[in-house]
Amino acid sequence: MVLNFAHRGSLTDAPENTLPAFLHALDHGAKAIELDVQLTKDGALVVCHDHTLKRFNPAATKRIKDCTLAEIKQIDIGSTFSEAYQGLTLATLEEVLDLVPPDVLLNIEIKNIPVLYEGIEQRLLDCLKQYNRMETVIISSFDHVALEKVQQLAPDMDLGMLFHYRILRTWDYVRESGLRIRSIHPNQVYVDQNFVQQCKALGYEVYPYTVLSKSRYEELLSYGVDGTFTNLPSIFGQPNA
Repeated sequence: MVLNFAHRGSLTDAPENTLPAFLHALDHGAKAIELDVQLTKDGALVVCHDHTLKRFNPAATKRIKDCTLAEIKQIDIGSTFSEAYQGLTLATLEEVLDLVPPDVLLNIEIKNIPVLYEGIEQRLLDCLKQYNRMETVIISSFDHVALEKVQQLAPDMDLGMLFHYRILRTWDYVRESGLRIRSIHPNQVYVDQNFVQQCKALGYEVYPYTVLSKSRYEELLSYGVDGTFTNLPSIFGQPNA
């Protein structure tokens, strides 16, 4: 089965990582969604990729870690996308879990680099337990120490290991890490057939990111990937093969 993740929701339809973006992804038929989490100053889990909101609101220069949730909820992140989203604010993870049905797989990325959020792993797991979503989530991160902490706290949690740069024998690194990794999430630019075969030979699923063309998607499928992270509704909304 091929499983494609809507990267930050349907970010061509609505501001990325927001409730409307996730609703649009569901409307397109997405069976899996990727999102990013960070911690506010007062320990709330908010869904956002960047460590500031400056890309969405030029006046919002403070880092998320230095704002309370109440302060975050005062920041308009929708107007720069469209007037239709004027007044839209960041969502909390709890709001997303209330919205997305449990039969939709979530990939939750801990955005722990370059800002390190002390205790985010426990906070995330507590939230998932509260919503009974431990078995329908993959926790991923470029911070592999954070993944180790998740495993120590929840040994059965599915983990996805993210890689931006090409490294020697990625699959051996993952195996030697001692982590119970479900899937490897490499930058799609260097994924070839050998990469996929070596990873899958060791039992890892492979989900390259971020696929932005149908031709590259078809090429990756020919290599045997298990799915992709993509911004294209024509890919993440298609029936799973």
